[in-house]
Amino acid sequence: MFNRTTIPLAALLLSITNPSIAAEPIFAPGENLTVQGIPAVPQGLVDRVNRYTNFRSASLNSWHPKKRELLISTRFGDVAQVHQVSMPLGMRKQLTFFPERVGNGSYAPIGGKYFIFSKDIGGNEFNQTYRYDLESGNTTLLTDGKSRNSLGTWANKTDRVAYSSTRRTGKDNDFYIMDPANPSENKLIAQNIGGGWSVLDWSPDDRTLLAIEFLSANKSNLWTIDIATGTKTRITPEGPDVAYRSAFYSKDGKGFYMVSDRDSEFSRLAYVDIKTNQPTYLTSNIPWDVEETELSPDGKYIAIVSNEAGISILRVLDTITRKEINLPKLPTGVILGVNWRKDDLNNPELGLTFLSATQTADVYSVALKTKAITRWTESETGGLKTDRFSNAELINWKSFDNLNISGLLYRPIVTKFSGKRPVIIDIHGGPEGQSRPYFLGRRNYILNEMGVAMIFPNVRGSLGYGKTFLTLDNGFKREDSVKDIGALLDWIKQQPDLDSDRILITGGSYGGYMSLAAAVKYNDRIRGSIDVVGISNFVSFLERTEGYRRDLRRVEYGDEREPKMREFLTKISPLTNASAIKKPLFVIHGKNDPRVPLNEAEQIVTTVQKNSVPVWYLMANDEGHGFSKKKNVDYEFYTTVKFIEEMLLK
Repeated sequence: MFNRTTIPLAALLLSITNPSIAAEPIFAPGENLTVQGIPAVPQGLVDRVNRYTNFRSASLNSWHPKKRELLISTRFGDVAQVHQVSMPLGMRKQLTFFPERVGNGSYAPIGGKYFIFSKDIGGNEFNQTYRYDLESGNTTLLTDGKSRNSLGTWANKTDRVAYSSTRRTGKDNDFYIMDPANPSENKLIAQNIGGGWSVLDWSPDDRTLLAIEFLSANKSNLWTIDIATGTKTRITPEGPDVAYRSAFYSKDGKGFYMVSDRDSEFSRLAYVDIKTNQPTYLTSNIPWDVEETELSPDGKYIAIVSNEAGISILRVLDTITRKEINLPKLPTGVILGVNWRKDDLNNPELGLTFLSATQTADVYSVALKTKAITRWTESETGGLKTDRFSNAELINWKSFDNLNISGLLYRPIVTKFSGKRPVIIDIHGGPEGQSRPYFLGRRNYILNEMGVAMIFPNVRGSLGYGKTFLTLDNGFKREDSVKDIGALLDWIKQQPDLDSDRILITGGSYGGYMSLAAAVKYNDRIRGSIDVVGISNFVSFLERTEGYRRDLRRVEYGDEREPKMREFLTKISPLTNASAIKKPLFVIHGKNDPRVPLNEAEQIVTTVQKNSVPVWYLMANDEGHGFSKKKNVDYEFYTTVKFIEEMLLK
C-alpha cells in the first residue's frame, strides 16, 4: 500500500524549479525506512541537531556474585548492548555485539562464570534468552527461537532459573525451569491460562515458586507453585479488586513480603506470615505508591523506592526492627531499578540507576555503613552542559468535572526567547503510565534551540495518584481523559507566557490514540498532531494485538466482542471521526509492532489523506513498538523537528 519515497529523487525534482534548493545537500533516510509525504530533510538541519542526538545513558543490570563489578546496558553503536564495568567510572567493556537491542544481562548467582540476557528481532518482543560465557566469549541460544520468553528468576542454591514462555500455545505464559549451563534440562513446571503470569521468587529451600497473575492495572493475584508437582495455590483472598505489584520470600521462609494496594488507595509494602496469611503493613506512613523493592542477599534489609508526585524517594528498612536506616540524600529525580551487591555482606551496598530532567541516566551505588554515594558511569552528553537544561515544573488544572489533573511543564530559557512561547503537549502511553521528570534527551533541542515549551500531562488513568484515579478512564469513561486535554488547552490560554494559538499534540502508544482523539475533538485549537505507534481504531486494535496481551487490554479498554461495547469503541475511535482532522498529521510506526499492529497507522493515514491536509508517514521495517536503533531514532527526530518548524513556528 505504501511505497518508499526516495528523497534524493524528490530533491532532484525540486531543483528543476528552484535551483537554490539543490544547493543544500539532502540527508537521505535509511534503507529500512518508508517515507511518505515528508519533505526532504536538509543536511543543515541534521548538523544543527547533531549534538542533541549524541546523548548516551547507562542502566544497571547485575552485580557480579564474587567481585565488586557490574553489568550495565549502554549504547556505543546503533543499539544498547551489555557492558562490564570493573570499577567506579571504569571502562565500559562491551560484551555483546548484535544488530538488535540487548537487555537485562544477569550474572549466574553462584559462580558468576556466565550471564544470561534477552534479545528479540526487529522489535517484535518475542524475546529469546541467551547465555554468554565469560571465559570463551561464546553465546548460546537457550530458548526455542520462536516463542516469547521472560529472562526469569534465579534459584537460591543453584544456577537454575524459572521463567515464563508462550511456546505451548503462543499466548499463554507457562512456567519452565532450566539450568542455563545445560539448556537441554528444560522442564515445564506449570501450565497457565493467560499472558499475565510471571515468576517472582523462589522459596529459600528452592521447592516453591512465588508467582503473579496480572489481570489488569487494578487486579492481580499471587500464587505459589510446588516445583515437584506443579500444583498451584492461590494465596491472595477473594474480594474487591486488588493490584499486587511484587512479592518475595523472607530469608527464613516463614513469610513473604508483598507490595499491593489492598485496603489502601496506594501500594504499600507488607509482611505476610505464611501460617496466618495476615498482612502487617510496613509503609503506611508513606502516602504514595511503593513501586520498587529489593531484599538484600542476607535478608537483613529491604530497599524501597516510593513514587512521590513523580519523584523517587529511596529508603532502606531493617527487617528485624522494621525501622528505616539513615541514608545520604540523593538528588531530586527518578530511580529505575535497585540491586544489592552480593559479594560482601558485611558492607551492604545498593546499586541503582538514577536520572533527572538535567541528567541522563547513569549507574550509582549507596553504601549503608559509610553513607557514600559512588558514581559508576558518566554518560556522554554530546558536549552539552545538561545542568543548564530546564527543570520540570509541576502544574495543576481542573478538568470538566472539577477533577484535579497535573502535569510537568518544561519552559524554554527565558533569557533566550521572548514573547509567548508555542507549546507541545506530549501524552504518555499505557494508558497506565506516568509522566515523570525524566531526561528529555533529543527533545531538549526543541526547548533550548526552538523555544517551544513542552507539557507532559498525567490525565485520569495515570499511575501514581491512587487506584481510584487509575480507573477513571476505563471502559465507557474513555473519552473523559481526552476532555482532560481540553481543560489543559483552557489552562494554556490563561498563561501569560504560553501561546494558545500555537499548540501541537503528540504521544506514543495510548498517547498516540490521545493525540489522534485530541486532533478530532480540538481540531480548531491546535496546529497539528504527531501520532507515534498509536491506536486509531479500538476494535481493530483489540482484534489484532498479539494474543498473549489481548485479554489484558480488553479489561482496560472494554471487550469488543460485546455488542454495546463494540458500538461504543467504534463510535469514539479516531478512525471513525477522521473527517474532523483538518490540521497536519504525522504518523510514525514500526512494522513489527506486536502491541499496536501496523494496520492502525496505515488506516489512519489513508483516511486522513482524503481531508486534503498534509499527512506525513514514517515507517521502519526493522522496528516494533517505538524506534530503538539510533539511525532510525535520529531520522524520526529530524523529521519531527521539520514538522514542528513547518506547522508550529511559521
